[in-house]
Amino acid sequence: MRAQRIHPAAYGALTEALATIYWYKQDLAQFIRRRSTGHPELISGLDFDAYKRVFADEFVDRLMEHEDRYRDITLALMLEIAQMTSFPSLKRQPDGEKLLAQANEAVVELKGWIERLQGVLEERAKVEAEQAQEEERQQHRRGFSQKLSELKEEFLRLQAEPNRQRAGREFETFLNSLFQLFDMQPRLGYELDYEQIDGSFTFDTDDYVLEAKWWKEAVEAGQLREFNDKVRRKGKNALGLFISVNGFTSGARAAFREGTSFLTVDGTDLFCVLDDRVRLDDLLARKKRHANETGNCYFPAHLLLDG
Repeated sequence: MRAQRIHPAAYGALTEALATIYWYKQDLAQFIRRRSTGHPELISGLDFDAYKRVFADEFVDRLMEHEDRYRDITLALMLEIAQMTSFPSLKRQPDGEKLLAQANEAVVELKGWIERLQGVLEERAKVEAEQAQEEERQQHRRGFSQKLSELKEEFLRLQAEPNRQRAGREFETFLNSLFQLFDMQPRLGYELDYEQIDGSFTFDTDDYVLEAKWWKEAVEAGQLREFNDKVRRKGKNALGLFISVNGFTSGARAAFREGTSFLTVDGTDLFCVLDDRVRLDDLLARKKRHANETGNCYFPAHLLLDG
């Protein structure tokens, strides 16, 4: 939709106001220069040694000619001048009362046009609000992407760590940070009677028990059966997430192909998340849907990306 245009007479009122609110041309020139910051082309070639009305008129003509580009500057100028209530440089002149009357009359005229331009101003305010929201989203996204990039570097560092026992301990802290980034309310490892829990988190109103392994070998069926039993001993709404960086054997996947209380994530899944190819929440949601529909604990990220 084409934006509502500013009436030509409103531009005329702006010219009249600019020409009357200052007595000295250098004061008006300074005012125009400051309000044109960021758009030097607006004042390029303006003859500020000419009469005030001459260069004010040319300046406003440029605003009017390219209204789409200078709309915000024009409206800001009109609003600022319409709110002026004192004119010190005019008051000090011998015929100050006459000059003040002219300035006030010009401001009142411009204020009248501001009221008629209410639709334009509301449109401008809406655009500014949308721009502010978008900037906030972009700032959040930049911060999110930076944190995700840092976690990716941490993952690669852990992958190269020669002390695998240390890497395993730090892997739990890494996962806690990853779940925090996606607002999943993680809890670090804790102990219950006769069992150790690597951690837990909440996603999509469900509570998940976490098991995390970074072994040299793929996890086998026995470890998954133990984890399945652990999850089933928890609350009826509890689910599990078993993370194995080096994956799961074919036998382990086959053992929970038709019924499962948990989801599985491997190193490739993790790297897709860290590489910002898929969001962790989207990936878990798709894995959960697959498990509910098929009973299968295994759904690799590439199926989501390829689909």
